[in-house]
Amino acid sequence: MTKDAERSPAHVELIPATKDHQPILANLLELYIYDFSEFHKLELGPDGRFGCKNLPLYWLEPDRYPFLLTLNGKLAGFVLVKRGSEISGNETVWDMAEFFILRGHRRSGVGNAAAHEVWKRFPGQWEVRVMESNHAASHFWQHAITKFVGKPIQSALIEKNDRHWHLFSFESGLVA
Repeated sequence: MTKDAERSPAHVELIPATKDHQPILANLLELYIYDFSEFHKLELGPDGRFGCKNLPLYWLEPDRYPFLLTLNGKLAGFVLVKRGSEISGNETVWDMAEFFILRGHRRSGVGNAAAHEVWKRFPGQWEVRVMESNHAASHFWQHAITKFVGKPIQSALIEKNDRHWHLFSFESGLVA
């Protein structure tokens, strides 16, 4: 990959997901959850799916924002944003609840472009949490956030509910 490919990864678009998009997001969440089976034990339901019980909340609660991510008009992933920290308990912080890029589009700049767009749309204090065992994601977020804020950023190692997390905290300012 060239530096140009990293800076301008074709046409990346974040599309606010409507209730009609819920089945699409549910399908993409299956791929996302499957990826996590590498890091901790997850069981399939009797229907052969992992399921995501919190997905309907994105159309019921006002501080939740679901997005589909497209690359050149084709699905490439999704982003779920919500208000309120899962780690610190701070209700005013923005939380990158879930973030997924299809494997075929990873390391191409698509994830950076999508994350940066989200942070521009939701100015304020942010927290991004990553399972300690997910080294690739920790590296991705450190790189993406550092590029966004323009200075090196480090995570804090946090333990909550017997799980260990890398927690990145930063401020996203208003973008004109």
